[in-house]
Amino acid sequence: MEAWRDNIRKVVPYTPGEQPKDLDVIKLNTNENPYGPSKKVESVVSDPDSLRLYPDPAASDLVTAIAEYHGVDPAQVFVGVGSDDVLAMSFMTFFNSNKPILFPDITYSFYDVWADLFRIPYETPALTKDFRIDPADYRRPNGGIVFPNPNAPTGICESVEFVEDIVKDNPDSIVIIDEAYIDFGGETVLPLIDKYDNLVVTRTFSKSRAMAGLRIGYAISNKTLIKALNDVKYSFNSYTMNRPSIMLGIESIKDDEYFKETIGKIINTRERFVNEIEKLGFTCPKSSANFVFATHKSIPAKEIFDEARKNNIYFRYFNKPRIDNYLRISIGTDDEMDKCIEFLKSLV
Repeated sequence: MEAWRDNIRKVVPYTPGEQPKDLDVIKLNTNENPYGPSKKVESVVSDPDSLRLYPDPAASDLVTAIAEYHGVDPAQVFVGVGSDDVLAMSFMTFFNSNKPILFPDITYSFYDVWADLFRIPYETPALTKDFRIDPADYRRPNGGIVFPNPNAPTGICESVEFVEDIVKDNPDSIVIIDEAYIDFGGETVLPLIDKYDNLVVTRTFSKSRAMAGLRIGYAISNKTLIKALNDVKYSFNSYTMNRPSIMLGIESIKDDEYFKETIGKIINTRERFVNEIEKLGFTCPKSSANFVFATHKSIPAKEIFDEARKNNIYFRYFNKPRIDNYLRISIGTDDEMDKCIEFLKSLV
C-alpha cells in the first residue's frame, strides 16, 4: 500500500435528507419552510455587474441588520454560510482542549462528524427515556458543550432556566446553544449572553426565514468570542458570504410581519397535524420545531417510511439505536399535511 494513504484524513460524513429530483412530491424530510421568503426578498434584483466584485468579507450590512433586530452590538454578531458553517467554525475556534466535548446521543448528527473531522474528543450522554437532557450528565470535566434547543430530531425545547443551569455549571467551558428551530415555539436564551461570558447562541435563516437555498447562519455572543470566531474565519476563507445572500438576508429581516405570519401558520398546522395523527395511534414528544417526531403503536416506522415514499411523500427515517422506530415529519402547508393525514389514515 502506498505510504501516502496513511496521511489521508478518514471520516464518516454527515448524511443529509434525500433531495428528490421529482418536484411532484410532498417533501417533509428536510425541515424546509413551505411558504417561501418575504416578498421583499423576491422584489430585490441584484446588479449582475456587482457579481464580478468580491463581497464585503465582514458582511457588515447584514451583521448590522441582525444586530439591530436582536438589540445587540454588531461586534457581537458573526455570520457564516448557513449555521453549519457557523457551527463548524465554532468547533474549530472553541473546542481545543484535551477534554471531551459533550453533546446528547440523540441530536443533530453533524456534531460527531465535525468532532471527528477536527479530531476533537467527545462523549455523548444519553437522553432520558422520554428524550430529555439530564443536566447531571453535563456536570463533569469537559472541553465544551453543544446541543440544539429545540433538539433535533425530537423537537423538544428546554426552558431558559434549564439551559442557564448548564451554562452556569460550566464556567470554564464554552457552551453553544444551537437555536436553529427556536422561532417555532421555544424561548431563546439570547438574554443570557449578557450574564455569562462562555455562551454562544447560533441561528439560521434556513428554517423560519425560508431561505435554506441562500445559506445564511449567524452566532451571537460577547465581543471577545465573536472576535475569536472572525479570526478563525479570516484565516480559513475571508469571502464566505456572497453578495446576493448579504443583500437578500437584509431584506428578509426588514419584513418582520411576514416572518411572524408564516411562523404562526406553521405552528397552527403542526398542532392540528399532531392532533389528527394521535387519533390514528401515533405518539410524539411535544414539538417546538417545524417538525414532529412520531412513532406508531403497531406499525414499524421503516414500513411507514417506505410506503409513504411509494406515494411520493418523503419523511426522514433514522436507522439508529433508540430512534429507529420514529419518523421525523416536517410541517408543510395545510394542503400537504392534509394529504399526509389521508395517506396515514389509509395505511393504518
